[in-house]
Amino acid sequence: MSCKTVTWALWAITWSLFSTASVQAEDRFARIATGGQTGVYYVAGQSICRFLNRGAVEHGITCAAPASGGGVANVKGMRSGEFNFAIMQADHQYKALHGLAPFAQDGAMADLRAVFSLQSEVFTVLARRDAAIAEFDDLKGKRVNIGNPGSGQRDTLEEIMQAKGWSRSVFALTAELKAADQAAALGEGNIDAMTYFVGHPNGAIREATTTLDAVLVPIAEPHIEQLLAAKPYYNRAEIPGGIYRGSPAPTASIGGKAVLSTSAATNADVVYQLVKAVFDNLERFKRLHPAFAELNEAEMIQAGLSAPLHEGALRYYRERGWL
Repeated sequence: MSCKTVTWALWAITWSLFSTASVQAEDRFARIATGGQTGVYYVAGQSICRFLNRGAVEHGITCAAPASGGGVANVKGMRSGEFNFAIMQADHQYKALHGLAPFAQDGAMADLRAVFSLQSEVFTVLARRDAAIAEFDDLKGKRVNIGNPGSGQRDTLEEIMQAKGWSRSVFALTAELKAADQAAALGEGNIDAMTYFVGHPNGAIREATTTLDAVLVPIAEPHIEQLLAAKPYYNRAEIPGGIYRGSPAPTASIGGKAVLSTSAATNADVVYQLVKAVFDNLERFKRLHPAFAELNEAEMIQAGLSAPLHEGALRYYRERGWL
């Protein structure tokens, strides 16, 4: 055998080992799409990684949960491979799985899998008191932040608008601010109302209601009842009274669950270890944000899961005797 042949063979073996190691390292990584830094999604992702990374020496998995566009953008981030986990609204999980708008152009995401659900979320409208917005219809002719493209708030608002037969022309102005920017815009008088699909209490809304005179706007009317009847992923919900200045009574709205999702292609052991890290530390996890306080195992492995459970999650739940 020539020296050249031996050199080539050694190079091929080295490259093969390097490639295998690289794939395995990539396979042992959890990257979670979250949301804006003022929202509950971001806290949830950071908290999940906090517990998973504690066991990295034993299981070899590392986790990161950067801020992201949330909502629709998180689904697209998973589809592109930028993320292998994503926190999303239950309705987005349902629509992505079945290829419904706003995901129709990309087709059904048949490999989408559920891991567990998290906090309940409520579609929220907060308005400056001096804008005289007492109910949803009063948003007509006002300056409203409809949310950045790809956000959950934007998608839900558009569904409500469709049910009411509205277009964006009913507003005097439509801002497309990210969640982290809208409280400041409301306080500075650049918009009259902001929208959000979020768990409560929420930092951005607390900031807005602390720095200016603002009120939560109820969403309860015949068109909303029709929407609930047509869309199984929404339910009646309310924001508790007294958690924000200016809104002492409960505020009626619609809501759903936040869900941690992944792909069927994600390494089953990575999913298993992530689920184990959260549920083995659930009481600690619940203390990391007020929106997590009411979480319980029975609901988290069933409520809001509009996609099949991932095999790695199923393995853990069966070991615990929950399924």
